[in-house]
Amino acid sequence: MATATKRGPSYDETLEDIKETLGIVPGWFEALPSEDVIAEWPTFKRYAVEETEIPAKYRELIGLAVAANLKCPYCVAFHKGAAEMNGATDAELAELFTLASYTARYSAILHAQHYDMDTFMREFEQIGEHLSGS
Repeated sequence: MATATKRGPSYDETLEDIKETLGIVPGWFEALPSEDVIAEWPTFKRYAVEETEIPAKYRELIGLAVAANLKCPYCVAFHKGAAEMNGATDAELAELFTLASYTARYSAILHAQHYDMDTFMREFEQIGEHLSGS
């Protein structure tokens, strides 16, 4: 006896959902193979539009910090605009611009020194204990 399988959305149904959600179907989605659009859209929709454990404003600020380090103008434009649409203030963006540089900056400092990872972790634990009052 054959079992019924659940059919996922078709390419046309996916494009319709994209258009309903975003108001348009961005050309970069249409340029992808149809099976990739069908597979990719639910994840994009979840994290770019829907509510998740991390509030949208913070997701977009995280995305902007990553985009700045990747130096991707498309991602910077998207995440900065989305952060603003989700209530990021000028003061929050200004702080993020500085914070976005920290990981890359201190990574370069530590890598250039070839700093010992075990020493780094011991020192990190000591700092954590001090800051938490332990």
